[in-house]
Amino acid sequence: MRTIPVLVLTLALLCAVQPVLARDDQYGAAPPSADGIGKTYMGREIAQVMGYPGADWLERGSREREERPDLLLAALALTPGMAVADVGAGTGYYSWQIAGRIGQEGRVYAVDLQPQMLDLLKKNMRQRGVRNVQPVLGTATDTGLTLASIDLALMVDVYHELDQPREVLDSLLRALRPGGRLVLVEYRAEDDSVPIKRLHKMSVAQIQRELGAQGLLWKQTVETLPWQHIVIFRKP
Repeated sequence: MRTIPVLVLTLALLCAVQPVLARDDQYGAAPPSADGIGKTYMGREIAQVMGYPGADWLERGSREREERPDLLLAALALTPGMAVADVGAGTGYYSWQIAGRIGQEGRVYAVDLQPQMLDLLKKNMRQRGVRNVQPVLGTATDTGLTLASIDLALMVDVYHELDQPREVLDSLLRALRPGGRLVLVEYRAEDDSVPIKRLHKMSVAQIQRELGAQGLLWKQTVETLPWQHIVIFRKP
């Protein structure tokens, strides 16, 4: 008579564990390519991170022409008073530009894993007199953002380098308010003429596949930039 409840409990536990096992299977291993780390996520090899010694590339003089930040900022539909997370902020190239558009009542949370990058960002903000950018030191799995604290999260040429993309997305979902947006900007993998290494580019289909698996809802893909996709998702 006692075997039936035990069997029911065992089946319930197996059902509860099954989704976790399926999520774990999304990570894999592969022989590392020249620009990759030998780890895959949903079939995509994760690219090597650009370290702080390469920070000058983020401030290169040609970036305005190559990326057209004015068009990206227009697509973000920023409004005064917003709370925005610039994830993988680096030297703050986009942080200060966002800060100027959301006003002193708004706040930019500039997230980066490298303390050296945040030191460069702080210096840049001081030189520009920007006071509404708050540096945040994240980890490989957690952005360090508080629960339901942001209206918009932006990752510019960052997502493809995340060592733990699933966990970072979980962290951003917690930090986003209901209806908040997550925007990925990535070089177009579909276009061989874009002069960027293969692993540092992503297709829209792969982006939608990975973020959709986390429950994010695709809202729009904007193709106004010279080399990059702007892919916009919304938290339910």
